[in-house]
Amino acid sequence: MIAKNADFKKTLPGFALSFYDAQQAIDSISPGAYASLPYTARIFAECLVRRCEADVLEKALLQCVHRQRTLDFPWYPARIVCHDILGLTALVDLAGLRDAIAAQGGDATLINPVVPTQLIVDHSLAVEYGGFDTNALEKNRNIEKRRNQDRFHFIDWCKQAFENLDIVPAGHGIMHQINLEKLSPVIQVKNGLAFPDSCIGTDSHTPHIDALGVLAIGVGGLEAESVMLGRPCMMRLPTIVGVELIGRCQPNITATDLVLTLTEFLRQQGVGDAFLEFYGEGTHYLSIGDRATIANMTPEYGASAALFYIDEQTLEYLRLTGRNPDQIKLVKSYAQHTGLWATALQNAQYDRVLQFNMSSVERCIAGPSNPHNRIATKHLRSRLNIDTKNKQNNQASNLLYANTHSTELTPSSSSDLTPKPLTNSIPDGAIIIAAITSCTNTSNPRNLIAAGLLAQKANALGLTRKPWVKSSFAPGSKVAQLYLRKAGLLKELEQLGFGIVGFACTTCNGMSGALDPEIQKEIVTRNLLTSAVLSGNRNFDGRIHPNAKQAFLASPPLVVAYALAGTMYFDIDSDAFAKINGVNILLKDIWPSDEEIDNVLNTCIEPNQFQQVYALLFNTDQNNKKVSPLYNWQANSTYIRRPPYWEKILAKPSALENLRPLAILGDNITTDHISPSNAILPDSAAGKYLLKMGIPEEDFNSYATHRGDHLTAQRATFANPTLLNEMAEADNKPLRGSYTRLEPDGQIVNMWQAIETYAKRQQNLMIIAGKNYGQGSSRDWAAKGPRLAGVIVIVAESFERIHRTNLIGMGILPLQFKPDNNRKTLRLQGDEIFSVQGNIQAGSTLQLVYKTIQGESLHCPVTCRIDTTEELTIYQAGGILQRFTHDFLHSFKQKHTT
Repeated sequence: MIAKNADFKKTLPGFALSFYDAQQAIDSISPGAYASLPYTARIFAECLVRRCEADVLEKALLQCVHRQRTLDFPWYPARIVCHDILGLTALVDLAGLRDAIAAQGGDATLINPVVPTQLIVDHSLAVEYGGFDTNALEKNRNIEKRRNQDRFHFIDWCKQAFENLDIVPAGHGIMHQINLEKLSPVIQVKNGLAFPDSCIGTDSHTPHIDALGVLAIGVGGLEAESVMLGRPCMMRLPTIVGVELIGRCQPNITATDLVLTLTEFLRQQGVGDAFLEFYGEGTHYLSIGDRATIANMTPEYGASAALFYIDEQTLEYLRLTGRNPDQIKLVKSYAQHTGLWATALQNAQYDRVLQFNMSSVERCIAGPSNPHNRIATKHLRSRLNIDTKNKQNNQASNLLYANTHSTELTPSSSSDLTPKPLTNSIPDGAIIIAAITSCTNTSNPRNLIAAGLLAQKANALGLTRKPWVKSSFAPGSKVAQLYLRKAGLLKELEQLGFGIVGFACTTCNGMSGALDPEIQKEIVTRNLLTSAVLSGNRNFDGRIHPNAKQAFLASPPLVVAYALAGTMYFDIDSDAFAKINGVNILLKDIWPSDEEIDNVLNTCIEPNQFQQVYALLFNTDQNNKKVSPLYNWQANSTYIRRPPYWEKILAKPSALENLRPLAILGDNITTDHISPSNAILPDSAAGKYLLKMGIPEEDFNSYATHRGDHLTAQRATFANPTLLNEMAEADNKPLRGSYTRLEPDGQIVNMWQAIETYAKRQQNLMIIAGKNYGQGSSRDWAAKGPRLAGVIVIVAESFERIHRTNLIGMGILPLQFKPDNNRKTLRLQGDEIFSVQGNIQAGSTLQLVYKTIQGESLHCPVTCRIDTTEELTIYQAGGILQRFTHDFLHSFKQKHTT
């Protein structure tokens, strides 16, 4: 038998700190095995030795040694990071939990996050004023405060009411960038014990911090709530894939080009749910900013984590960002002593190894609707099927708007170049939004410096953005403002209309704000094909803006270049932006060299900039006030409302019989399709409700910001205008929009109308879908919304990991078709009545039994996608919150009756 956990507790040489020696623990049960463990397995092994119960420790460690996936083992993340959308809804649930506990005689003050939790308010700002407005930052912040008054009031209460909770107020940046630049120590110290930092986050891009060698994964809000309340993440050893990077990127290739190419490659290789580890000679050429760009896009290539080893680049980044020198020494010593330093992983063995040559990367974008749809910019025109006539027309339009009357520009005339939109002037294919946005790229200084230098060169030549382009710049931290200002590049970006509009997640999250009314009118009247170009990580259908029919991901300098072009029909590599003294000005004439970027990088970024920005990040007096432990819910709020999850109908699983489909859906249904996050339109179900509640249209805000009020948020269920439900057809094709077929009536109706009708009939519902159901953002409302609509079963060909766990957390049963079956082979129409038969266990085979409208009874086997014993107990209780309530009250009553 293995020794007790305490037998592996040692003193870290050179420090008055203890640590748990995972290497000794592993080698004591399998000599020499630690040397072959991947980085991920070493992190898990350390946590097991430090936190796992002694009687199951050996079995748990053997899962790592033998790459077994037969037993659950506990993983205790060191902390939780949240943004204000899922983080706030999690806190609303905890406040509701306090009410439920108090109503049954429990002590509500005992309900607090157990794990240190950091909430960053970063998802509530919309770009109502673009970067060409000199007061955009102040104006957008004022609108944010007005619209979100209820939300911010609740957050202020949370500061005082909950223990173990730190809150970064609005206006400081994006959670992932702040996590990278400040929050993560890489190695934690608590009560004299050193151990690796790790975290879960309520956003699928939480692996951004994996760039520092910190194991972090994105989870849904419901799973985060479970960890907040003291339960571990129950894991089975994931598939661990090594990605060897060889070669080096060619000159003028950005980290964005690299990650978009990697995303396409890794999607093709099928790394769904895997934990990736990047290593090899190519990593030596990647800064932490470059690595973070790659790690941030983890969900876009379908993985769960994307780790880089700790090495000299890690230490250099910690120095650059102003970390304490003693902490940097600790990181190096701990990593080298425990086998987490890069050179100690040369013999690591992986389940699979993939090789990627960085020298093959070329300039590219991704779109028009998925992050993995990479297109080399040189091939974009042919991909868009633009004929010569359109090319000529649009080039003429470009030249016209470069200078209203002249086809030639001179640098001295740049101050006069302020063209205004003309009647019917917006070309088909116009770019209506160009946004430097998202932590994906704004946490990488090279990308922002490149954008600034390109703007500088464009300004010197008298180039301007096209007047129909709504441009903006929303960096993920205030540090970017400081180094760009020091370099003299911020004013160059401002001159082109890329002034700072906020320090928050904006366009990438669908918070792109309204267009100029005249521009929007022309787009709608002429039914123009319009596009958005952004430096983000998400471009799903309908996400960026309702009037942007296409959305393309691009590097920050390319975003600026496309704003100059004004249309996607412009060949960015070979078409001329303008003609000066008879010479065509091409992209190569304004694109900065790597040497120019490096010069700014090496002279304008300093540790004191980070120290200045993050000196007073948290409100240190936040727990000085006394507030009621129970929140005073406001009856008319459309943002914060007592949640209903303890009501009888939601308290336990319903009988799995007499189910009707609410929707039959295809492949790659995203959480944006299920519960969109973007602007609420007045003719939508949520918009009509808000009008009824007295909210003016200009203050509707986004679906995402209303998720603390279930009455508003549930009206977003399947409200995406690009949804294709195969139950709602016209001319044998699915209607595009929020529609379904009400059964047994056979009438095509709005989705919300169907949900209300089925609720009155007390009809339980199900969803039938194709592959990759629930991919995209880790939003719990994509599970909450369907559950409140009456959906209790979802049958799909495959599920995205985070969404599957969210479904279980809401008491929805996920079932997976066997390989030979799907909605098409079974010829499902949506008028069938279904039931589920069999013993629900982790991974068990159940029978999906259904009756056709002709009276025929059929069945097919399906796999229960409850994957672990822990998940089974959650489902059997009716969901995470219901289980915790039961467990807490049981424990509380035992303590007070003995």
